[in-house]
Amino acid sequence: MRRDRTAPAGPVHRLTIESDALADNRLGDPVARDVDVWLPPGHDGGGLPLLVDLAGFTNSGLGHTAWKNFGETLPERLDRLTHAGTLPPVVVAFPDCFTRLGGNQYVNSPAMGRWEDFLADDLTAAVEARFRCGGTGRRGLFGKSSGGYGALVNAIRRPDAWAAAACLSGDCAFELCYGPELPVALRGLARHGGSTEAFLAAFETANRRGGEEITTLMMLAMAASYDPDPKAPFGAVLPVDPYTCEILPERWAAWRAWDPLHLAARHPGALAGLRGLWIECGERDEYNLLYGARRLHRRLEDHGVAHEYREFPDGHLGIDYRLDEVLPWLAGRLAG
Repeated sequence: MRRDRTAPAGPVHRLTIESDALADNRLGDPVARDVDVWLPPGHDGGGLPLLVDLAGFTNSGLGHTAWKNFGETLPERLDRLTHAGTLPPVVVAFPDCFTRLGGNQYVNSPAMGRWEDFLADDLTAAVEARFRCGGTGRRGLFGKSSGGYGALVNAIRRPDAWAAAACLSGDCAFELCYGPELPVALRGLARHGGSTEAFLAAFETANRRGGEEITTLMMLAMAASYDPDPKAPFGAVLPVDPYTCEILPERWAAWRAWDPLHLAARHPGALAGLRGLWIECGERDEYNLLYGARRLHRRLEDHGVAHEYREFPDGHLGIDYRLDEVLPWLAGRLAG
């Protein structure tokens, strides 16, 4: 639903990318991926920076471009911000990165697929060849929740590909955001005899799915992303004893190695080299992500890494309005 009906609509083109990086994933997910690409009204994209939108868990870039009730789609928001003169001209790509386990953390995994490589190599090559945009030093990532995590982690791990990132309420301080969810996931699996295969079969055929089922699926996706087990169905084994929910130290260590707090400490130079880094979180975030964001902010300050940090008086859901501030800043950092 357009807020400014006087704003011209930028065209949205759909590409399909056949990705070598996603071949042989253990979920059986398709390697052909649709990507919607928004262009500013009246512009063919040539010479503009490229932003890539990473959707949160259970969503897709294609969901961000679809019709929305009582609010703007992301292309409609981009139209409005461009028409108002607050958003510099930029190309924005919306890839479909949905998986059988309900979402994506956008890291390389033999279970989930090599999503880092898909974004940095397959996606950028296809979009930039078609629209003559982006290029070295002119690419950025943004996202919320799992998408914010993906934006931050890919900026750390692939500084050759990405020059800026915005992390909105991204997963951080894993013991705080995932720790409370692990007992929930164990209860979800216990309803199916502790079997991941039985749980997923029931989930995929259910007439409705509750919060416990979504949480269980999410924790399995995290396990398949951070600590894929070649012997386990779908590569997913939770990092806790299934009977007592006690942490299994080796598995939990594998998860924590992917925590942005640890990645940033190991690779401060990657973040210091960015043209722009934005980190923010709501003061009432229901998943305890505020405390991880504050810890990360403090560690980046300790390492002298320039970044913008924001807190705002809201929770985790329904915060797309934050993009009105984030996107112009991010595009501006790449436009110079």
